[in-house]
Amino acid sequence: MIKPQKVVVVTGASQGIGATVVREFRKLGYCVVATSRSIKPSGDANILSIAGDIGDPATARRVMSEGVARFGRIDTLVNNAGIYIGKPFTEHTDEDYAAVMNVNMAGFYHITRLAIAEMEKHSSGHVVTVTTSIDQVAISGIHSALAAMTKGGLNAATKSLAIEYAKKGIRVNAVAPGNIKTPMHAPEHHEALAAFQPIGRMGETIDIAQAILFLDSAPFVTGEILHVDGGQSAGR
Repeated sequence: MIKPQKVVVVTGASQGIGATVVREFRKLGYCVVATSRSIKPSGDANILSIAGDIGDPATARRVMSEGVARFGRIDTLVNNAGIYIGKPFTEHTDEDYAAVMNVNMAGFYHITRLAIAEMEKHSSGHVVTVTTSIDQVAISGIHSALAAMTKGGLNAATKSLAIEYAKKGIRVNAVAPGNIKTPMHAPEHHEALAAFQPIGRMGETIDIAQAILFLDSAPFVTGEILHVDGGQSAGR
């Protein structure tokens, strides 16, 4: 019996961690549904690119329906899309709050709900979400209240969903990065950001992609928050 080709959905897929995740899943032969606001069409027939705001439920519906129509199924969802706005808490605006909630929370909610419903049809699947370590270990001088509130909520939802769907063959995990070299961080800030990791350097996007691939290949792991942060969550 020939096994069907596996299919992964990746949000925030146009750059940084998301682009690396797309590349690494393709190396393993997965078909990829890649989405972000700015993503461009791919020349790879096994990558379906869908541009849109992941916080908009219409985008989530389009990603899932077009992905299933093209590839027939959804095996894995990687919730990578996220934004960070670093300001003192009292300087945040209503627009800041709305933007962070739209991507970090609504973006997770709409597509995860649809993906799990699709996975239930096959009694198998895996959701892995890129969160953060900052919800557990606050760092003096880092303005992280909105990140901690939203990404910490996703860590909690990961455990809740893992238990809710454990007997339905669907696993739910998270990867909690430290400071990673992505377009989110300007090069002139890299040295200062590296100092927050006890290991003494910033992470690379491949560090997070490899953690996601590990979780995807580990059938007895669910409800796990895997810290890939150079020791940041352990203490400093």
